[in-house]
Amino acid sequence: MNRSKLFSFSAIALALSLTAIGCSSQNVARVGEPSGFMNLDTVKAGQFDTGKMWTFDFPPAKYFAETYHFNPTKEWFDRARLAALRIPGCSSAFVSEDGLIMTNHHCARGSLQRVQKEGEDLVENGFYAATMEEERKAPIWVDQLVVIEDVTNEVIGAFDAGTTDSAKTADRAAKIAEIQRRYAAKFKEASKDSMVFQVISFYNGGRYSLYGYKRYTDVRLVFAPDEKAAFFGGDPDNFTYPRYDFDCSFFRVYDNDKPLHTADFFRFSKDGASPGEAVFVLGNPGSTNRLLTVSQLETLRDIQFPARLNGYIDREKAMEHYVDQHPDKRVEYMNQIFGVANSRKAVNGYLDGLRDPYLMAKKLDFEKKFHAAVTSNPALEKKYGDPWSEITAEESERRSISAEATALDMTTARSQFLVIANRLVDKAKGGARSFAPGMGGPGGPGGPRGPVFPLTFQPEIETSLLADQLQFMKDQLGDRNAALNKLLAGRTPEVAAEQLAKETILGSREKVMDLWEGSADAILSSTDPLITFVLQVRPRSMQLQEELRDIREKEARPTQRLGRAMYEVYGTSIPPDATFSLRIADGVVEGYNYNGTIAPPTTTFYGLYDRYYSFGKQYPWALSSKWVPPPADFNLSTPMNFVSTCDIIGGNSGSSLVNKDLEVVGLAFDGNIESLPGNTIFDETKNRAVAVQSSGILEGLDKIYKAERLVKELKAGKIEP
Repeated sequence: MNRSKLFSFSAIALALSLTAIGCSSQNVARVGEPSGFMNLDTVKAGQFDTGKMWTFDFPPAKYFAETYHFNPTKEWFDRARLAALRIPGCSSAFVSEDGLIMTNHHCARGSLQRVQKEGEDLVENGFYAATMEEERKAPIWVDQLVVIEDVTNEVIGAFDAGTTDSAKTADRAAKIAEIQRRYAAKFKEASKDSMVFQVISFYNGGRYSLYGYKRYTDVRLVFAPDEKAAFFGGDPDNFTYPRYDFDCSFFRVYDNDKPLHTADFFRFSKDGASPGEAVFVLGNPGSTNRLLTVSQLETLRDIQFPARLNGYIDREKAMEHYVDQHPDKRVEYMNQIFGVANSRKAVNGYLDGLRDPYLMAKKLDFEKKFHAAVTSNPALEKKYGDPWSEITAEESERRSISAEATALDMTTARSQFLVIANRLVDKAKGGARSFAPGMGGPGGPGGPRGPVFPLTFQPEIETSLLADQLQFMKDQLGDRNAALNKLLAGRTPEVAAEQLAKETILGSREKVMDLWEGSADAILSSTDPLITFVLQVRPRSMQLQEELRDIREKEARPTQRLGRAMYEVYGTSIPPDATFSLRIADGVVEGYNYNGTIAPPTTTFYGLYDRYYSFGKQYPWALSSKWVPPPADFNLSTPMNFVSTCDIIGGNSGSSLVNKDLEVVGLAFDGNIESLPGNTIFDETKNRAVAVQSSGILEGLDKIYKAERLVKELKAGKIEP
């Protein structure tokens, strides 16, 4: 394929996206431009468009020295790495020499529910262990990164040795598993059986690192605030700023039933961070898509993210409608609704970035420059060829079948009615699989009957979602699918869903489990309308999934080459995409322009109470009796939350923000709404990390929660008598 076609394809797609929103492909309105328009042909990629999530494989010592006028040593980076931690789904860090760790309240919410005793509600009311003996064992683990090894040649060698696309991906996966097993065995022989290993892919396969984590499993809850303070403002304030959240919690790591003693921890700053001060985030950002090609981003924009967003919208709508009809259930469903709303806001923000013509023009410019760097170098061109065009061709194939494939994929159906039907059919066909945590299991309600039937199943919600799923399928398939036509039988999706929910047995745990534990023939001969439907669409769905699998395998080869080319051209001057592995991100404490005004770098407790009274003391701006009225000695002018230009994303929750002296000045808990396009491109003029101030944490612990023992330990960096 002629290389010029790559850019003509992307340019056409960009022009179409602009036309769709009423813009010229040459000029687009852009806030802040003197003329009100920007010529997209002149848009250039920025130095930090790919972000600042630096790895510890190659810590950016020189860049930090040049930018912030201090010289971080190897010892500085080692201490930062060893103090920073990873917990399930979130980040954390040691903040005392006696194993005390800090993370967010929303990262601890699941643990609170599992350690509470009969009659307690630790999520609502909080928890404080006034003595060591009161610290409660929590069902989480803590990972500390202690080993980093370059295994690039091994992994890429295995991939290159494959003779087919499927063999290449299979051989690569097998080599990764073998490396992890080898290192695990090596360390077990050395009596370090608490180690876990993970091979991390960087630069889309341009580099592979083996990360070895020291895993601690004796973790005990020390403190968590009440939810009203930790989640102040609820969903309306989520992904916004100014903020007033006391979103923190503390655990302690134990070793041999005693508090772990460690020399690697972050001391707590009593003063917090000041405007203009350099700060560094230590955490584990989950995932970003900044190094994908433009054609891959277009697939996310036009196919994958919209489908995901609509699914979140439908589930949120169904749950909100249910609690509106059953107000007594709101507390029970609050966390679920917030989780869905959080995901909906996030994906909508990702889409906003991909639909922003200016940001996409920057991505296109980066790709042009990268492409030119390869083609202008004969050695690189011979070595890597034109992976962009190959990826574009595969993405075109993916896009052509994605709508039908998504509509017929019952494993990801919006309603659990269809998911359950698919699990039964899958088992009957010999493909039974283990299901994700939270869906039940031997330890859940019903014992071994758990896996197939969700722990939480609300027929009203699932009926609404069944209607949404049927409408989605109708929108994607029209009248082209005979099985769907038969299921609908001329009815609207809403009417069909109501009637099908009454006819099916899939809302009954006992009847479902009787089928699950019975014979395959009983499932395959079932006259249940939803099971019958899943059986009818299964062959076509499996065919489409196989085609998508082939596309992924074919695309793996040019993607691997592209990653290697990127690493060879740019080296570590740009960071790799987030992979829920440890990173250090730099920035400064700084406000920003928003909503026609200016967001301050720091908020205070005064703002918390102003918002409380301004919204009439009503949820989600209510405060518990711990906070109202505030104690006479409570300093309302103490900084509470602040924003910085640090680069974070989901997974960074619970990350410590430290200063040049590796003192904790803040605890990251969110990004502003403007940061969400950072999934694709980082823009430090608007992206902000939102954190709780260390000084605010100390003031709240001391004056509101009377957590004297904890305050003393944070100030001293060790347990005080």
